[in-house]
Amino acid sequence: MRKYKIIEHTADVGIRAWGSTMMESFENTAKGMFAIITNNSKIDHVGEYKIVLNADSVEHLLVDWLNELLFLNTTQNLVFGDFNVELSNNYKHLKAIVGGEEYNREKHGYGTEIKAVTYHMLKVEKKPPYTIEVLFDI
Repeated sequence: MRKYKIIEHTADVGIRAWGSTMMESFENTAKGMFAIITNNSKIDHVGEYKIVLNADSVEHLLVDWLNELLFLNTTQNLVFGDFNVELSNNYKHLKAIVGGEEYNREKHGYGTEIKAVTYHMLKVEKKPPYTIEVLFDI
C-alpha cells in the first residue's frame, strides 16, 4: 500500500496519506510532511521525543500533531523520520514516540519550508482505507 502522495494546490503544498489504521495514516502524514521539508532525504534515528496531545476531534488532533512536529522542526532544528503513534479516546488522544536528528543542510538538502498546517480542505476518513488530506502554507 502506498504511504503518501505530495499534492500541489495553488500556492500551497499538501499530503494525501493512507494507512490500514488511523494511527498509520497519522504516521504517514508526518512522513510526507518531512519528505517535503527535507527534499525526501534519509533521516536517521539519532534521538527520540515523546509527544502527548488531546483534542476535541480527530481533525484538531491531526493538525495539533503536525503543528507540534513543525514546532520542534522550527525551534530545535529537528527533522523526524520514525513515528510510533498511539490513538485512543475515539481519536481524541495521541501518544507518540518520534525519532529523528538535527537538520543538516548537506545531508538533508533544501526542501520546502512549511510555515503552517492549515484547515483548508482538511479531510480525515475515519474508516478503511484511512485517508488523510492536509494542506501546508509554504
